[in-house]
Amino acid sequence: MINSFQDTPAQAAEMNAALSELKTVPGPLMKALQKAQEIYGWLPAPVLGHIATFFDVPLEEIYGIATFYSQFNLNPSGKNKIGICLGTACYVKGSGDILKALEEKLGISAGSTTADRQFTLEATRCIGCCGLAPVLTVNGEVYGKLTLDDVDKIVSKYRD
Repeated sequence: MINSFQDTPAQAAEMNAALSELKTVPGPLMKALQKAQEIYGWLPAPVLGHIATFFDVPLEEIYGIATFYSQFNLNPSGKNKIGICLGTACYVKGSGDILKALEEKLGISAGSTTADRQFTLEATRCIGCCGLAPVLTVNGEVYGKLTLDDVDKIVSKYRD
């Protein structure tokens, strides 16, 4: 059981059940981390420790996997994930300025989450929408041909 983390009994039970199912699977660590992130939304340090103990592997090995793959988050994400493309086409058309405006509006820098956990802001590479440059995504929804005036409207749309 994960004692030092503020998980719910349901989360802990689901995690332990998933780990038990993976006990006999060859190479279970990646699947265990994916399941943990699915359950918690991120990978808290106590959860990483629990996985390491369960599979009797060094915590460093678990941490190495979690930090190597970009799909894993070691910090809690916000309810709304904003990704601003800084690929060449978007950057040339002003995405750097839009990123700065988002940072000012949200009061955080790229790679961070607001204190109320409403927004996580990420600077991304090309998302394949160069014809719509500059673009950003919010929870997978693409917004293109952006101007600085669009920042307030987009953020307001997702605020609780």
